[in-house]
Amino acid sequence: MTDTVMTIREMCDAFDVTPRTLRFYESKELLFPHRVGQKRLFTRRDRARLKLILRGKRFGFSLEEIRQLLDLYDAGDQQQTQITAAYNVAERRLADMERQRDELNTAIADLRDQMSWGHKMIKSFDARRTAAE
Repeated sequence: MTDTVMTIREMCDAFDVTPRTLRFYESKELLFPHRVGQKRLFTRRDRARLKLILRGKRFGFSLEEIRQLLDLYDAGDQQQTQITAAYNVAERRLADMERQRDELNTAIADLRDQMSWGHKMIKSFDARRTAAE
C-alpha cells in the first residue's frame, strides 16, 4: 500500500472487498474518502479504519458498535477511551460467542445421540428383514 492515497480499486484489491462494500461503509459514515470529481481517494486513515471495520465484522460487532468505536479515536486521550470501549464491547461479544458455542456443542451432542439411536434402529430393521428372508 502506498503512503499517500489509494483509489477504490486499490482498496478493493488490498482488502479483498468490493466497491459496493466501500460505498456502503462510506454511506454509513464509517469511511470518509476524499472526492476528486467522481473519484474516491482513500487515505492512510481510511485504510486503518477499514482494517478495524473488517476486524470488527469478523468478531461479530454491529456496524453501529464499530462506528461508535471509530468515532472515539479523536477523543484526545491517546486512544484510552477508544481502547477501553473496544475492550468492553469485545468482552460482551466474547461472552455471547462462548454462550453460542456452548449451545451449539449441546445441540451437536443431542444430534449425535439421536443419530446413534437412529443407526441402531436401522440396524434392527435390517436384521429383521434379513431374518425374514
